[in-house]
Amino acid sequence: MNSTEEHILHAHPQEFHHHNSADPHRQTFALSDVILGGQDGLVNVLGVILGVAAATGDPYIVFVAGLAATFAESVSMGAVAYTSTLADADFYESEREREYRHIMEVPNLEKQEIREIYAQKGFDGDLLERIVDTITANKDVWVAVMMAEEHQLVPTNRRNAFKSALIVGFAAIIGSLIPLAPFIFLPVTAGMITSILVAALVLFVVGAYKARMTVGHPGKSGLEMALIGTISALVGYAVGAILKVPMSP
Repeated sequence: MNSTEEHILHAHPQEFHHHNSADPHRQTFALSDVILGGQDGLVNVLGVILGVAAATGDPYIVFVAGLAATFAESVSMGAVAYTSTLADADFYESEREREYRHIMEVPNLEKQEIREIYAQKGFDGDLLERIVDTITANKDVWVAVMMAEEHQLVPTNRRNAFKSALIVGFAAIIGSLIPLAPFIFLPVTAGMITSILVAALVLFVVGAYKARMTVGHPGKSGLEMALIGTISALVGYAVGAILKVPMSP
């Protein structure tokens, strides 16, 4: 492998190694699935139970409503993850097929696009032409580079759809049970306060961890996630308080 081919391979590792089960890109997607399901489940169920608690003050109703929301949320989130993964795969494949048609119908135009892409990266002269010639000598490599550079797309494996759905759904259950747990042991008012504090702490930890694993400042990311999640859940409390069931005389 010459230096030009090495540059191309290193510039687009996701295109050439995405079938590897140890792919860091897949690990990133798994982390994203966990955070998506867990955060959504936690915030939505917290909002539901706060609203029901404010409206009724009945711990049994709060617990039943929370459980119902937990499992409905997990199934819904899992289904969304499944269909979204398939939709991403369909979109990628349609764009890839379109690129194959373009390099067959207007190869000179597509070749010029490759030249412009790498010229913007600082390559010029003979090196630029060798890069262009190397990429366009193989249609699969050519299309892969266009997908990554022009469309900013990475391939989505359809076989990951079910796995993603399971991860998101299970994470949603775990996230949903966190704000519900205090109501098992505490009266409604204390349960609400504890639930909000525990949920805010968990959201802060998740946000900080996400920043450490990806990019960003852990403290800032954690605080942002905690504030956004808590404020969103308090909307449920406000609705419940406004529509509070009147006490029987």
